[in-house]
Amino acid sequence: MVSLLCNTFRSITRSQQFRLVNSHLIRTMASGHEFTNRLAKERSPYLLQHAHNPVDWYPWGEEAFAKAKKENKLIFLSVGYSTCHWCHVMERESFENPDIGKLMNEHFVNIKVDREERPDVDRVYMTFVQATSGGGGWPMSVWLTPDLKPVVGATYFPPTDKYGRPGFGTILTLLAKQWQEQRDQLNEKGTMILDALMRATQLQSTDTGLPGLDVAGKCFKQLSDSYDSEFGGFGDAPKFPQPVLLSFLLRYHNFYKETSEGKKALEMCLHTMRMMAKGGVYDHVSQGFHRYSTDRVWHVPHFEKMLYDQGQLVSAYITAYQITKDEFFAEVAKEIIQYVCRDLSDESGGFYSAEDADSLPSHDAKDKKEGAFCVWTEKEARELLCDKLEGTDVSLSDVFCRHFNVREGGNVSFEQDPHNELKNQNVLLIQSDIEATARRLKITTEQAEEAIRQSKSVLFEARKKRPKPHLDDKMLASWNGLMISGLSRTAQVLNDSDYLQRAVKAANFVKENLFDVYSGCLLRSSYKGSEGGVEQISQPIGGFIDDYAFIISALLDLYEASYDQSWLEFAVQLQEKQDELFWDAEMAGYFSATGKDDSILLRLKEDQDGAEPSGNSVAALNLVRLARLFNRQDWKEKAEKLLTAFSDRLSKIPMALPEMISGLMFYHKTPQQIIVRGERASEETEALLKCIHAHHLPNKVLLLADGDAESFLYKNVDLLKSLEMKDGKSTGYVCENFECQLPVNSLSQLEELLKK
Repeated sequence: MVSLLCNTFRSITRSQQFRLVNSHLIRTMASGHEFTNRLAKERSPYLLQHAHNPVDWYPWGEEAFAKAKKENKLIFLSVGYSTCHWCHVMERESFENPDIGKLMNEHFVNIKVDREERPDVDRVYMTFVQATSGGGGWPMSVWLTPDLKPVVGATYFPPTDKYGRPGFGTILTLLAKQWQEQRDQLNEKGTMILDALMRATQLQSTDTGLPGLDVAGKCFKQLSDSYDSEFGGFGDAPKFPQPVLLSFLLRYHNFYKETSEGKKALEMCLHTMRMMAKGGVYDHVSQGFHRYSTDRVWHVPHFEKMLYDQGQLVSAYITAYQITKDEFFAEVAKEIIQYVCRDLSDESGGFYSAEDADSLPSHDAKDKKEGAFCVWTEKEARELLCDKLEGTDVSLSDVFCRHFNVREGGNVSFEQDPHNELKNQNVLLIQSDIEATARRLKITTEQAEEAIRQSKSVLFEARKKRPKPHLDDKMLASWNGLMISGLSRTAQVLNDSDYLQRAVKAANFVKENLFDVYSGCLLRSSYKGSEGGVEQISQPIGGFIDDYAFIISALLDLYEASYDQSWLEFAVQLQEKQDELFWDAEMAGYFSATGKDDSILLRLKEDQDGAEPSGNSVAALNLVRLARLFNRQDWKEKAEKLLTAFSDRLSKIPMALPEMISGLMFYHKTPQQIIVRGERASEETEALLKCIHAHHLPNKVLLLADGDAESFLYKNVDLLKSLEMKDGKSTGYVCENFECQLPVNSLSQLEELLKK
């Protein structure tokens, strides 16, 4: 049965996965629906999308488990998220079908889970699906025994039998029959599968000790071998932004900048980032990055936009600017922030999770199409951009269409769009620089730039009149942490108070809405309220390891932008709670979940940096940063144990953990403590701090010592008490292992120290 289901999914081509038309996405809560189930009481946008299916859906919880045990039925678990294209497809084809709903209700207890809300549930059963099929994805479809042990699982199912493949209805019928006739065998199979997964997911003890820097070289070699020197990125289509790889390459360059490998690392990273920002994977009208490119050239994207991509890419692009001083990278970072602050921001300060790929092509259309909100016909562009560029006979559309490769019949090939959803449409793509566009049209570069600026403004206003994609207004702690880091890093590098204030507002949102002051624990999520406020579900979900790790990292970044010690104090508080809740005292490393929920059968440790870095990878870097800030030997030892626990994975498949290797590199390099002794508000202090942030110094920790002996920092960092202002002026100290070089208070002297 398992192999049959796996073959079903594999037989669906990649292009079909990218391009199946979706119809109804959001269901309103208004009266008049033929069906309403328990999901109508939930807050997750994904669960609410299924609130009016003819399926008797339950949320994950004891009510569903008790029903399955009482009635002795298999559980059908469906996991997805609200901006998932194929989740919409399976809903339209199967879950909205009354006949299939009747079959599901009669034979199964049906549970719907938002993977972003409950990553612990998702990880357990995705581990099973990947182990039994060799692949995974969403929607994830898994059948469980009443005691929650998986027996059969796959991803998307078509509604009916086609081309020799069983449809969803057929699978339901077969499994219902098997459960009636072979119940003992299925229960035994579930137990065997769970036992095997428990053994397979345990980190193996190793005597190799702490990994050396050779794993960084191996990771670079693997990336170099898969690098696309023509279009940037790694591997073939589909191409993902993969910020964890960009971050690793930037750190690797800093570590080995005088070597050919270090120079190549920077070249690979910058070329990839340029090609991404010029491609259709970047939204040239409304800013922000789409999820990934379906082709090698970054042209036709999967159009959803995720907060976790935006936050990480802001950090990557502003770091590229910090290294190169090329304004191109700073502009991309600023535009991503513009998009997030405009379209993914709640008044409370939190950031929403995502915008969907699909939307209605027009207000009177019935069926949604992927990318409808973002694409343009040449006729639309010509009509909207008909004005002449001042002082020339060249129209705005002449410049815009040439620069962004807009064609009369559309610029998307059949191979990129086999289902003709983008027929005659154009996905904006820059294939030459602005100087070449100007030369071709016999205008100045300045005139071409002004034409592009005006054209984007006109098209942005036109796009605002289109039906908007669905917004997932769920606010997750971990993803907010990534965005706070991006804002804080940009505020540091650009010395921009607006970005700093937005980061502070988001951090205050976390403290007020995603932190339980009584338990000292983070919460996973909160939601946009019906009247503009922020809401929690009746039983708030506790934070997971990535929530703690990403928020702690964000607070450390925010301190280095604001020098407000309360953020450091909060980071220390959360680190101690994280150690209490997630640390494996026996085998080392952090579990993804606390282990307090009996319904989670496997307590896993995430060991891969994917679209988001793993909680363990970010935690490793946090531990090293905190140990060097506060001279905490216990955190240094924890970092050593964590990195040692993953040594086998780091040695064999380093490309799987580039973010953890960044932490390892930080650990191995002699640390720099950079301390400015002076008043925060003084111009001298500001100048020294600005000088520091002009340099890419990924192996530093930065402190502002204001002389307040009663402050959190002075009570926890003994070194500060011995540092004085030289000649009564703000003074910079560059220290290694808490031993400082001679103090300096001129910018030229500080520059020399930092360059060394």
